[in-house]
Amino acid sequence: MAQDPSDIEDTIRRVLERNRLAVLATQRDGQPHASLMAFTPLEGLRFLAFATYRATLKYESIQQDGRVAVLVEDRERDAIHSGKRLVLTALGKAIETPEQERQADVATHLARHPDLQKLLSSPECEFIRVAVHAYQVVSGVDDVRWYEIGEHAAT
Repeated sequence: MAQDPSDIEDTIRRVLERNRLAVLATQRDGQPHASLMAFTPLEGLRFLAFATYRATLKYESIQQDGRVAVLVEDRERDAIHSGKRLVLTALGKAIETPEQERQADVATHLARHPDLQKLLSSPECEFIRVAVHAYQVVSGVDDVRWYEIGEHAAT
């Protein structure tokens, strides 16, 4: 059953807004690594942001290869999908947050995750954006859809 792109976009947006944790998948020297992390969507669907200490395997892996996947399980699903378990996977590249946007992005992340004050104020903290190029939306074994980020996804 085909779904209108705006419906898929709305579904992705709702899942990102109501869920706060995700699994970040990185790899280093061919070895996959998964990390649970607090994330914040930025600029619509274009970016997912998170904070990490520089002295972590996650950060070292990103420095070596910025290609990442971010998996969000919709644990807070709504009545529309009450019988379905939605899982999003965002595919993208981890990039540095532009200095002129860093303060605003960190403030947005802190408002969503006030318990991360200590991490975000540490000089050893790095704030990272994932520039998403596609989302995979899975709501069942036979229900897998893709959404490519386009110009309209910024709002």
